[in-house]
Amino acid sequence: MSSKRIKEKTVTKLMSHWLAAIACSLLAFAMPAHAQTPLVEGRDYVTIEPAQPTQNANKIEVVEYFSYACPHCNELNTHIIKWESKLPADVVFTRVPVNFNPFYLLMARLYYTLEAIGELKRLDSAVFSAIHEKGVKLIDDQSILEWATSQGVDAKKFSTAYNSFGVASQVRRADQLAKESKLQGVPALIVDGRYRVVGKEMKYIGDLLVLTDKVADKVRKERKAKKK
Repeated sequence: MSSKRIKEKTVTKLMSHWLAAIACSLLAFAMPAHAQTPLVEGRDYVTIEPAQPTQNANKIEVVEYFSYACPHCNELNTHIIKWESKLPADVVFTRVPVNFNPFYLLMARLYYTLEAIGELKRLDSAVFSAIHEKGVKLIDDQSILEWATSQGVDAKKFSTAYNSFGVASQVRRADQLAKESKLQGVPALIVDGRYRVVGKEMKYIGDLLVLTDKVADKVRKERKAKKK
């Protein structure tokens, strides 16, 4: 092989390594800081004592405590939708509406009513949009009923569920769970009933889900260690 050919191959190889290094550097820069650093208790998560029971011991349960009325919950919701669609098989995601005040209580009743009548999937994001984008005042039972019917929900079916014992029981249970988890605000994410994601140095709300994934991985490793 000629010296010219050898030189060309060497330059090409060096260029490939150089471009790969740049790509790795850019990827690291693009990733949230919390994705690259170890978890720190107190900064990224806190341990819940005593640990709360989960619904499925075979899965790593992630619970989001939220309210439709909360602007930060609304902001996180679009990220939640994408994040949930990509969860690994060993993770299960559930949501619990809090009722810290009378307005949040109404929103919790709305959530469980939509769930009871099979309309939650269709109208979940629409509730957030109505409150935070369209300025709809869902401030009492009547305004909530009027909004639901405007979305094509049968008024009688909705009212029956909204005022049912089942929905009332779920709202009370949700309140109990929130208190047992020692929540200070929402949105709040609890992993495996043992860890509450904090993100004290978080600058971007999407980082909350990055931390949640890392805490879930912590649980995964802890479970593997117990089996050894």
